[in-house]
Amino acid sequence: MNTYFIIYKPYQVLTQFSSLEGKQTLADFFNVPKDVYPVGRLDFDSEGLLILTNDRTLNNRLLHPSAKHEREYWVQVDGRIQEASINELKKGVTINVEGKKYLTNPCDAFLFNKEPSLPERIPPIRFRKEIPAPWISITLTEGKNRQVRKMTAAVGYPTLRLVRYRIGSLNIKGMLPGEMQQMDRDSLFDMLF
Repeated sequence: MNTYFIIYKPYQVLTQFSSLEGKQTLADFFNVPKDVYPVGRLDFDSEGLLILTNDRTLNNRLLHPSAKHEREYWVQVDGRIQEASINELKKGVTINVEGKKYLTNPCDAFLFNKEPSLPERIPPIRFRKEIPAPWISITLTEGKNRQVRKMTAAVGYPTLRLVRYRIGSLNIKGMLPGEMQQMDRDSLFDMLF
């Protein structure tokens, strides 16, 4: 029988259940059956929504490039990002993917008027009084390795904190890092597809 969980992956946790490197993994936070694995991944230094399941069909259905499912990331950047840079992100920017130049697909992006409601990161972002660290939202329908970080760097604003907030209409609203919710297939699929 297939089981489905959504988790809020904490910062500096590997998106796997075993580690040869001595780093924290999902196994340090989540007790799930042995046949359950993450769908997709989040980098060690990224946080947020991750789906865990033993449903082998979900991985391909969700992650195949033809699927084009929306993934929204909330991104804290280094410096007062300008509207022109947000517009560049929307149109697509050139990043490096596996040693080759790649033009990202057009995406949705906007600057938050105020800091979004998220739990504090542990450890927190280094605060610098003179340099703003605003938040932007970037919604992608593709997923290259470290794409969001490469995109913000390409327009001159390195990423300080990166949180995947939602996939489709499934999101982490009200969840804390390290929390998990079990879901039934129908509810999960209704939010994803």
